[in-house]
Amino acid sequence: MIDLLIVIAFVAYSISTGFRNKAKASRNLEEYFLAGRSIKGWRAGCSLAATQFAADTPLLVTGLIATGGVFMLWRLWIYGLGFLMIGILLGRAWRRARVLTDAELTEIRYSGRWVVALRGLKAFYYGTVMNCTIMAMVLVAATRISEIFLPWHQWLPAGVYNRIYALVETVGIPLASGATGLDTFTATTNNLLSILLIVAFTALYSTTGGLRSVIATDTVQLALAMLGTLIYAVVVVVKSGGLTSMVDGLVELYGAEHAAGILSFKPEGGEAMMPFLVIIGLQWFFERNSDGTGYFAQRMMACRSDKDAKMAALIFTWLQILVRSLLWLVIGVGLLIVYPYSTAEMGGEGFVAGRELLFARGIKDLLPAGVRGIMLTGMLAALASTIDTHLSWGAGYWSNDLYLRIINGEWLKREPSNRELVIVARLSNVVILGTALLIMVNLKSIQTAWYVTLLFGAGTGAVLVLRWLWERINIFSEISAIAVSLLCAPVILFTVDAEWLRLLSMAIVSTTVVVLTTLLTRPTAEPVLDEFYKKVDPPGFWGKTAQRVGIYPEMPVYALENGIFLTAMTSLSLYLMLVGFGTLLLPLPGSPRKDAWVAGLLGIIMVPHLWKRLFPPTEHSTAESVPIYEPLDS
Repeated sequence: MIDLLIVIAFVAYSISTGFRNKAKASRNLEEYFLAGRSIKGWRAGCSLAATQFAADTPLLVTGLIATGGVFMLWRLWIYGLGFLMIGILLGRAWRRARVLTDAELTEIRYSGRWVVALRGLKAFYYGTVMNCTIMAMVLVAATRISEIFLPWHQWLPAGVYNRIYALVETVGIPLASGATGLDTFTATTNNLLSILLIVAFTALYSTTGGLRSVIATDTVQLALAMLGTLIYAVVVVVKSGGLTSMVDGLVELYGAEHAAGILSFKPEGGEAMMPFLVIIGLQWFFERNSDGTGYFAQRMMACRSDKDAKMAALIFTWLQILVRSLLWLVIGVGLLIVYPYSTAEMGGEGFVAGRELLFARGIKDLLPAGVRGIMLTGMLAALASTIDTHLSWGAGYWSNDLYLRIINGEWLKREPSNRELVIVARLSNVVILGTALLIMVNLKSIQTAWYVTLLFGAGTGAVLVLRWLWERINIFSEISAIAVSLLCAPVILFTVDAEWLRLLSMAIVSTTVVVLTTLLTRPTAEPVLDEFYKKVDPPGFWGKTAQRVGIYPEMPVYALENGIFLTAMTSLSLYLMLVGFGTLLLPLPGSPRKDAWVAGLLGIIMVPHLWKRLFPPTEHSTAESVPIYEPLDS
């Protein structure tokens, strides 16, 4: 009963938040999708962290630790480098572009008759294909949690439940993880009821109040999720015999060599070194939203100033890569002790999905009433945060890019009212949710789906960043990148076995095609480049454009160099703390702790010095930031 009351209180707060913000969200699309560009940096950062806390991610982490040890988590941690690059180099550029979606950026960055078509293609590709696939991964995780904790066949009247069961059995699509031992269609019926209620609740407050309600609930969701995860970590540590005994427990269960492999933050060398270098060097850059495309850009565009946009990225990255990761690290390793496995099981069918599921099983088995309610609410909050963000993100494409620009602007030649556009934005959530549910029933492993989306996104990663940094990038550069992603990814997926070779192949092919296409096709029209530069003030190789608008051509290059330096140093500080404190929590068997202390403390010492460089006193947090140039004739 205590658990249920905690969940109900959270649901009531979230729904009330949506209705409180309904009036402002209904004014126009900018209010609905960007909260009137009034969000403080720390709130935007917490919102991003809540979204990335998604219910599928702890399950993914648990599976990665079981299959490859702590080292495998670099597949997630390396994104911290990309997050910091986006915030430090591109955060203010996104804000100054004054667009509602990243697809809209196409029309202010490029010229030519294909611009509108590319905008529509990107809106559909990112807003529907990629967006719904990611949502499906989250919903799969939701079914694995709900199947354990929400036994609707016990709660609903038999007459009501049996009618729903008969309908589900007639449709014949299984949606069960097998975690509870229930027959397939009883588990499927339970999961379907749970999913429909969760998405209905989430859609109610997010579609009603827009981004304001999403961010308001995200802040509470993050606090609940962090609190629940902290309590869960403490319980797992106690059940494992304490931090000092966890390493000994691993050695006893799996042997000293395998235990060291589980706990190591780096590969042992040899055959593992090349895959490690490829992953570290490429994955953070060659991915579907390498420049923030999607909800990351949405949060930065919603910030009230350039300073807030940068702060959002920093707070998000520290919460995501450092704080959350250390908690999940302890839980993932502890569950290896609480629920041990034999090495023979590792190659068995369903091993990955089974280990992923143990994160949810541990909540049910290990946590007492009340505490379980906090953790369940935290998981529900994480799920709701991810769904509401993807609904808001996807609806932006459908209403602003597809409905306003393509259907009305190009085809019907009419100007829809603000009220009409907001209605379309709200209704488009039904299409997005329906598509995500269809994809969900075909996913068996979150980890497998994650690898596939990485490969499809890798083809567009380079061009998304280069369009901000190099004036020569044109519309055909982006079109060729999307074509490579769609055409080559399936071929590589079925012909190359090693994951790192797939990523390397896609990176080489896509970069080669993009660069050649760029050099062999017509540049973007100079008036378009000039207006873009004056509006956005991008860093990088914009010498010719800068000179045409009366700016020293060295200035954008200097901004790029400074941004790269600050990104590198901030990343170094982050990873020193992560590896240092992670090693202190779970040291390798028989290894000294001095190096771990040095790494962790050095990372902390760097923070205040970097903060001064990142946020100089001249950078304001409330006034609208404008570029200040030194004229060429001064």
